[in-house]
Amino acid sequence: MNLFIIPANSNSGKLIFNVFTKFDLILVSSGTIITILAVMIFQPDGLQSLIFCLLPLFIGALLVIPIPHYHNVYVVLKELIEFFYKRRNYKWEGWCDRDEQ
Repeated sequence: MNLFIIPANSNSGKLIFNVFTKFDLILVSSGTIITILAVMIFQPDGLQSLIFCLLPLFIGALLVIPIPHYHNVYVVLKELIEFFYKRRNYKWEGWCDRDEQ
């Protein structure tokens, strides 16, 4: 009787810091670079302009926040888009497909 139990976090060893993929780090770093450039170019003087300049960093950070049962928010949004925009008419190719007349 061979019973093998796979630990729940077995894939976390493939991730950077056990949480992020390469794409996640690229997403956050590009948001950070855009934010730094926006602050240097626009030089915000009020709260609204500061929030506008910090928006790319906030969006990037929000997308890579880990959530249960999924990798992060980006993966959830990608799955939702695929669910709503992919083909939903599935062609039946089961074992009794050729039995029908």
